[in-house]
Amino acid sequence: MKTRQIMVGSVPVGGGAPIAVQSMTNTDTRDAQATLAQIRALADAGCDIVRCAVPDLEAAHALEKICADSPLPVVADIHFDYKLALASISAGVQKIRLNPGNIGSDDRVHEVVKAARAAGIPIRIGVNSGSVEKHILERFGGPTPEALVESALYHARLLEKFDFYDICLSMKSSSVPYTMQAYRLASEAVDYPLHLGVTEAGTEYMGTIKSAAGIGGLLALGVGDTIRVSLTDDPVKEIYAAQAILKAVGLNDDGVNVVSCPTCGRTRIDLIGIAKEVEQRVASIRGKKLKIAVMGCAVNGPGEAREADLGIAGGDGVGLIFRRGEILRKVPQERLVDELMQEIEKYEC
Repeated sequence: MKTRQIMVGSVPVGGGAPIAVQSMTNTDTRDAQATLAQIRALADAGCDIVRCAVPDLEAAHALEKICADSPLPVVADIHFDYKLALASISAGVQKIRLNPGNIGSDDRVHEVVKAARAAGIPIRIGVNSGSVEKHILERFGGPTPEALVESALYHARLLEKFDFYDICLSMKSSSVPYTMQAYRLASEAVDYPLHLGVTEAGTEYMGTIKSAAGIGGLLALGVGDTIRVSLTDDPVKEIYAAQAILKAVGLNDDGVNVVSCPTCGRTRIDLIGIAKEVEQRVASIRGKKLKIAVMGCAVNGPGEAREADLGIAGGDGVGLIFRRGEILRKVPQERLVDELMQEIEKYEC
């Protein structure tokens, strides 16, 4: 579903652009060096846009250094205080996340709009099930998908009143079904780009599962323009999870896609350990579009994984290295991953 396009620094969002991956720093924004170190780690992992919390003016002022040195467009996360939004825009952020209904009078909203328009930056409205306005909760009987959408549209109208339309919307719930329904309703109601996410998703394990179901399901339906996987963990893990979701739904073929078979009674090598090691060692590879198969059976492996560019097929303490279904050589188990990595390094895409 094609939406209008906004620009977050040099990153296009919406309008058919590739899905942009986002994360949020968990450092103290007032510590510019620590925050920049984390932003660089996120960039190395494949992040496109980064958001920083702005709890006070000291943090807003630190954004000047952060924005100047950041390899990624920086978004200021603002709650309630319009002065923090104005200070962040002056510091050079490329987008602000703010709900205009929470910052006071129309005059304050207008001040923020004027500053954002002058700087040429968009505003993301971010609604979640805990932030829906009381009158909307009463109307819908709780933070239902319909209530989430109505809250987002309420905030959007406050910006539209001043002819501001460089808007991105998010409507996140900790409930995957509620999240999906809210975004589907929003995609039918407006053409603003949508920032997908499941809020309070949890730890790396459960949070990744919920995000894969919610974000991946929506992307598979053609809904969504930019994503953030929210995990109670190192933000870099959010990027790895997001990239994996994009690969799973066919929206990102950059890097290495690892497929592996489940173990069974025919398996005679440490397939689980080998598959995990391969996945870990190829995670940082960029600029090569490869499908790697890790198969447990030397008889059927190369044939079942014929579509893979390279792969391993296990035997009894040994395995086969193969390319496009053709066996290259037999290798002892302890050398399988190293030999596979050598083939990946010299593979011409």
